[in-house]
Amino acid sequence: MTAMHNLLIVDDDKDILDLLTGFLRKHGYSVSVAEGGQDMFAALENEAIDLVILDIMLRKEDGFSLCQKLRNTSNLPVIMLSAMADHTDRVVGLEIGADDYLTKPFDQRELLARVKAVLRRTRNQVAGPESSGRPVLRFGSWRLDVTRRELWSANQSLVLLSGGEFELLLAFVEHPQRVLTREQLMDFARGPSHAAYDRSIDVQVSRLRHKLEEDPKNPEIIRTVRNGGYMFASAVSKA
Repeated sequence: MTAMHNLLIVDDDKDILDLLTGFLRKHGYSVSVAEGGQDMFAALENEAIDLVILDIMLRKEDGFSLCQKLRNTSNLPVIMLSAMADHTDRVVGLEIGADDYLTKPFDQRELLARVKAVLRRTRNQVAGPESSGRPVLRFGSWRLDVTRRELWSANQSLVLLSGGEFELLLAFVEHPQRVLTREQLMDFARGPSHAAYDRSIDVQVSRLRHKLEEDPKNPEIIRTVRNGGYMFASAVSKA
């Protein structure tokens, strides 16, 4: 399966590029490399990329800016790499739509596990009978096509979702009108083995609210339950 996936590594450290390229190719992935934003967008235009591994601290335009530009036009999964252990960087990465985040130095096997997990969560193709039978769900004026991983508004506009945003929204619509803790949401959206930190779910909820709510500061669809977590207040039906 992994031979079908093409990864793009964006880093201006040649040693890191060579190390990760050799390791990921050894595990069956096709790997392209870029040393900055210009090379990254050229690769995205000319190749079928399945996932981007993006370093934050690039010499020219930083990874945050590049990720934000990418999110304006694409929901392609992104794993961000940083030499900074500060949780602020991690929160900013999620706020601009990254799907995962790793702090350098990291074990290459950890990166491999994250790549596999993100691709598993965010692949768009129909994988078989289980996914082909999944429904289109409606809530309010919204329509969520689970198989195609697409969110459509009342005026038939496609709303781009990152992989993490889609999985979290799916967790909500599959458990409507029920109080869910942050831990439950993490389990539903990413699996019980995924390491969480305090603000990860809060950041993703905030991003969803800005896409779904008329007034994100006074949400009607995803409500905060004090000392409880969150509740998806809208009724959900199959289209």
